[in-house]
Amino acid sequence: MPLDTIAPGQSDRANSRIDDWTGKRVTVMGLGRFGGGVGVARWLSERGARVLVTDKEPAGALEDSLTQIRDCLVELRLGGHEERDFREADVVIANPVVPDSSPFLAVARAAGVQITTEINLFVQRCRGDCVGITGSVGKSTITAMTGHILERRVGGRRVWVGGNIGRSLLDALDEIAPRDIVVLELSSFQLHRTPFLEWSPRVAVLTGVTPNHLDWHGSLDAYRDAKLNIFRFQSTVAESCAILGQAAFDNSAVRAALLGRRDVWLGRISDAMPVVGRLAPSMERMERELPVTGLNLQVPGRHNLANAAMAIAIAQQFDVNSQDAAAALADFEALPHRLQRACVRDGVSYFNDSKSTTPEAAQTAIDAMTTPFCIILGGYDKGSDLTGIAQYAAARARYVACIGQTGPGIAATVRVAGGSADQYASLPDAVEACRVRLSGGEAILLSPACASWDMFTDYRERGDLFCRIARGAV
Repeated sequence: MPLDTIAPGQSDRANSRIDDWTGKRVTVMGLGRFGGGVGVARWLSERGARVLVTDKEPAGALEDSLTQIRDCLVELRLGGHEERDFREADVVIANPVVPDSSPFLAVARAAGVQITTEINLFVQRCRGDCVGITGSVGKSTITAMTGHILERRVGGRRVWVGGNIGRSLLDALDEIAPRDIVVLELSSFQLHRTPFLEWSPRVAVLTGVTPNHLDWHGSLDAYRDAKLNIFRFQSTVAESCAILGQAAFDNSAVRAALLGRRDVWLGRISDAMPVVGRLAPSMERMERELPVTGLNLQVPGRHNLANAAMAIAIAQQFDVNSQDAAAALADFEALPHRLQRACVRDGVSYFNDSKSTTPEAAQTAIDAMTTPFCIILGGYDKGSDLTGIAQYAAARARYVACIGQTGPGIAATVRVAGGSADQYASLPDAVEACRVRLSGGEAILLSPACASWDMFTDYRERGDLFCRIARGAV
């Protein structure tokens, strides 16, 4: 698909910028248990908008988020949505995970109401120099690594990290100067609607595209096209560049979309050493390679060498040389829920990789294990083919404890492949089943390869529970 067209399914009209929100009737669709709508609700309320926050969850399930907007002048409609709140609004701010097929968004469209998202509000107004990072695997870690390097190696420019990671940056808009660097993790849901603004970041990064969120996007092609939106309008941005991970470079559709550009970089591993370099316009080879020496990471796994290579490639776009960038990563620590060592108890290491919601992410975590281990797999069924990861776990793990909707199928596949596996009704039961099979120097890995929504609010709740179990607090 050409990069100068808007992806199929994006039928909402383009967003016109609103500078005066005074008296505007704004419906914020989705407050979220973990505060996904808090930042935009506060920001709009402070600018004089008449804000209505609506969420299908009842107040009791949203207590933490409600506490954060208690001092704001907002109206609440909880426990369900009402059509009039979408028909009578001037603007609807949709949570990124709300699909285009939502009947309430259809009501807003039919009434001619503008529909936008928090990330669109932000990038439409952000004066900073933007880096956007997306991909099926690795985007959070690369975002954090990039922020870590730039904060230590770029003088005279403030660095802001946000988007799909950390806090909302809307409230920082007035502080972000044109010379500041804004590093954004961007999900496929967020990127799905950025073409309404014809926006792409100056530095756009894609780690790779593997099947994910197919229940939401409908097809792998649609999911890939949402990711490709990160590059779609870079021709309008001065001194723009694209940076690919090895998995993105190996995808023929991604290469075809960027064919002919001279501003594409690649971050990869060669002979166990991170390498960055500029790609030839043919997209078949590097024009020059820059090996990164002296990289000593605390975070485990070969995949983190690849993540570091991409973060270093990003830093080079801000005149940070590769060796200085590598040195800055020496004290970088794993993010929560991303192959995080939760604790070592009775000699057994507990690794919390709850953010692993795809088979590819789980395989990456398995590859990072250097001692005998048991793994916990399973969760919400979002349409991914789990046969391969079940077979991979059967070959590599001592035991597979399975949970959630997909657990029975995974367990059956593991046993057919010659491995040992059982289904468990709860995460504590699964952890205990792993624990009794291990001894000192070995590990328990939570890397589910599936979303968490069948048993938990999200991956964070799942990972936090695992950490409490690991530490003996449950």
